[in-house]
Amino acid sequence: MQETSEKTTEDNPAEQTSTWLALRNPVFRRLWLAMVVSGSCIGAHNTAVYWALHSLGAKTVLISLMATVSALPYTLFTLPAGAIADMVDRKKILLAVQLWHVSIAFALAILWMAHLLNPYIILASAFLFSAGFAFGSPAHSSVIAEMVSAEELGSAYTLAGLQMDVSGIIGPLFSALLLPLAGVSFIFGANGLGFLLMFLAILLWKRVKVQPSLPMETFFESLTTAIRYVRYSPGIKILLARHALFSFFISIIPSLMPVVGLTELHLKASHLGYLFTAMAVGSVISGAFIIPWARARYSPQRITTSANLVLLLNGCLMVLVHRPLVFLVVAALGGMGWTLSASELWVASQRAMPEWARGRLNAILVMFAQAATALGGVIWGLAAHHAGVVPTFLGSAVFGALVMIIVRVVPGFQMSIDFTKSLSFESAPVSIFSHSLDTSRLPAPKDGPVSITAEFNLGPTHRNECIDLMRDARLIFLRNGASRWHLYEDLKQPNKFRMEIVVPSWKQHLLERERMTKNEKEVIEKLRGLRTDPNPPEEWVALSVEKEVLNSRVRTGGLPPDYIDQ
Repeated sequence: MQETSEKTTEDNPAEQTSTWLALRNPVFRRLWLAMVVSGSCIGAHNTAVYWALHSLGAKTVLISLMATVSALPYTLFTLPAGAIADMVDRKKILLAVQLWHVSIAFALAILWMAHLLNPYIILASAFLFSAGFAFGSPAHSSVIAEMVSAEELGSAYTLAGLQMDVSGIIGPLFSALLLPLAGVSFIFGANGLGFLLMFLAILLWKRVKVQPSLPMETFFESLTTAIRYVRYSPGIKILLARHALFSFFISIIPSLMPVVGLTELHLKASHLGYLFTAMAVGSVISGAFIIPWARARYSPQRITTSANLVLLLNGCLMVLVHRPLVFLVVAALGGMGWTLSASELWVASQRAMPEWARGRLNAILVMFAQAATALGGVIWGLAAHHAGVVPTFLGSAVFGALVMIIVRVVPGFQMSIDFTKSLSFESAPVSIFSHSLDTSRLPAPKDGPVSITAEFNLGPTHRNECIDLMRDARLIFLRNGASRWHLYEDLKQPNKFRMEIVVPSWKQHLLERERMTKNEKEVIEKLRGLRTDPNPPEEWVALSVEKEVLNSRVRTGGLPPDYIDQ
């Protein structure tokens, strides 16, 4: 399906958990190196933007709006972008996004040299940059999973997070050194060159195009399919909840750590960058050494639990430590815990997503995380304003500990992510039990709704087992395309059941069959195994003709004349 490294690591478990494993894949290695360079240029660009705003005399309110206009596109565009990522060639999306960013970066460089740049244009450019990132983010996350093998997946996403940390160290340093010497235009232009490097790395990827055997969903069908998949996937809902909780609690660090530095440590504003650099260094240490060591020994749930405990301790230390040098160590500890927990959550999420919906589900994941981060920033900011920074950090640690206890011990609230390691999305197309239709009478793709029913008898001892399997079958059919699912029991003949599935159209029925995985098919096979009748179960596939009934122009063909006259 895609160009990947041929080397396997099945016989070496230590290699499978290595952070650097995915770099043996030449395609991913080329992309990752381009991401490091481009990410460093982006970090330098962000520093240059704030320097430019300050030099142009921008008011504080305009500078504070940078965060708002940068976050807004993720709310507006991420879900539509996810739908597009599952409909359009993802490589083309990423190439278009890079060219979009190149044009903005070079335009800013030219405008600054021509003395035509003002704070409002810079704000607009921040929105346009973020719009590009919002449109490219689902495709980018999906492409990484497409480039690497299953063994390399964990390493690839760890390296993707590590890249941001490395770029977060190099970028500001690059900007601090070159801004006084080369000026703002040079930094903006270098950012454009970084995006061109990304364009080249993506262009060199030889993605194998697979022609779909079935009609493609429309844009709105794609959106509703994604929402339906989340609704009927307990595993995805667990992961969304975990991401939201993590993003909510972790948002206190970027929101209030600068306040701690200024008010508790009495640092100068120019020294705040050291705090975030220390966090980035901790993240690099975590990604390079701690993550591979932990993955070789512990389950994802145990790793995230341990990392979250480190973060709770870190939140307390941030307001109890008053020596700047010691605080840098505390910040590095926070970076370690942050990267460890976030990396495991993200890898688990990718394992839980089918390829046909990966772009949309990644988009929903980003939206949940961004919304939780924004909400957390507001709540922690208000709490610090009214109660103080120290009580806010300590209160968040206590609240976080209570949440961890609840999700671990209270029935109905447990949210372990260990289930993702055993998931398999190997395709196994199937109808309900059989599929023997006259091919000369098949409906058009848009015809519908379509009802599929299957009747089967059970032994008296299998009733409870059947009901349990039907709970799984209901979720399987509903998340893969069905709009309704019903189960009936014959009043005259106990233990004789009829399962009915309704899909909006014939096309959705075909897509539903193609989306079935090997694990899901096993549930259907278990249901078949409970039957007492050796013959194949009776199946009925029917097309709704209600539209003809409700049509004002009644079709009279085949009706006797005297009946029509009535």
